[in-house]
Amino acid sequence: MVERLDEAWIARGVRRAPFGRFLLWAAPWAALLALGAYAIFLCLRGGLFHTNMDNRYVFGLWIFLDLAVIALGAGAFFTGFLLYVLKKTELKAVINSAVVIGLVCYSGAVLILAVDVGQPLRAWFTFYHPNVHSMLTEVTFCITCYLTVLLIEYVPIFLKNRRLKWKPSMLVFEYNLHKVMVVFALIGTLLSFFHQGSLGGLFGVLRGRPFAFREGFLIWPSTFFLFVLSAMAVGPSFVALTTWLAEKATRRRLVKDEVYQTLGRISGKLLLAYVFFKCLDTMLWINQTAPERGFPAHRFYEYGGAFGTWILFTEIALLGLIPALLLLKPEWRARRGLLITGAAMACLGVTLNRFVFTIQTLALPTMPFDRLLLYWPSWQEFAAFGFVVAYGMLVYSFSYRYLTLFPQERELAMTEARR
Repeated sequence: MVERLDEAWIARGVRRAPFGRFLLWAAPWAALLALGAYAIFLCLRGGLFHTNMDNRYVFGLWIFLDLAVIALGAGAFFTGFLLYVLKKTELKAVINSAVVIGLVCYSGAVLILAVDVGQPLRAWFTFYHPNVHSMLTEVTFCITCYLTVLLIEYVPIFLKNRRLKWKPSMLVFEYNLHKVMVVFALIGTLLSFFHQGSLGGLFGVLRGRPFAFREGFLIWPSTFFLFVLSAMAVGPSFVALTTWLAEKATRRRLVKDEVYQTLGRISGKLLLAYVFFKCLDTMLWINQTAPERGFPAHRFYEYGGAFGTWILFTEIALLGLIPALLLLKPEWRARRGLLITGAAMACLGVTLNRFVFTIQTLALPTMPFDRLLLYWPSWQEFAAFGFVVAYGMLVYSFSYRYLTLFPQERELAMTEARR
């Protein structure tokens, strides 16, 4: 009975794992979800003393990972921009998957922010009493609005399920919604541009933190533009990486090779541009910005260990320049292993960049009598973010099973069946 009901929701022409095996796959994620829910309950009931953050270390694991998943989730808005505005029609094969990834990343980030603030019932204060002089206000407004856009973009994907298509009203609604999707793609691009930039900008304006402070253009520090560019660069890489992981997990081809090539080429070009401007920004910071505030740049790296010069080299050269070259050179990009390696390195690079701005910025002393601050998250912090990971895996798994995330899957399956 359950198997027949499950099969009735699966699209025709595609194969899915037996229902029992799917439950075995979902069970560990459900257990992690339950553990994370318990940790979140402890934090909301008892307060943030369950974490290892304090008045000096106000940004911890949650904010670092929030910034990382928001950057990786940029594939949703940027893929939509490439498809609907620049007419990169081959990306239609991954737009549904990109929307689900973006929805998971942004809804997970908003959830963990609600826990981090500690008073989610007062979240409406941000909208009713906005601090118009804070970049966090712009971030809050843009992320909330963009999450709404992602939910709207998810609706036609859901309505295409064959159990809903038999209702004419659903078909008409889905058709009309699809016709105006270019409008939502443009709105999403605009919102993402500002909140990605403002996330970088809020570090760049910290005059009391010379490690993060940057000069810029008009009211925007250079970190505003670097965060936007880095998110645009790794978004296509993350879409390619998740698609490849889905193919490995399901043992099926989901998209054609040209889709990987397009994602890799676009990501490589933008990543190379990002590395170029990141190098310019770093040189300006080393030779002008930091010395003018009484901190020669080499002093920031005198502590060694996790915060030595190796981290700057790794971020720019190892996880920036090398993946850009792997994704740009057609001969290397044509080899799937090198393409996925480049995409994974690019994603690690932007994650490391967010770690530097979130964790390293707060760890470094700003006064002669200050000492290096050390921080290690509590188990509740790990578990709460594990909740977001498990939630994302479950949403993506159920979406893949019952919705059409990869429109080329059926065609590729028929081609392989004829061989």
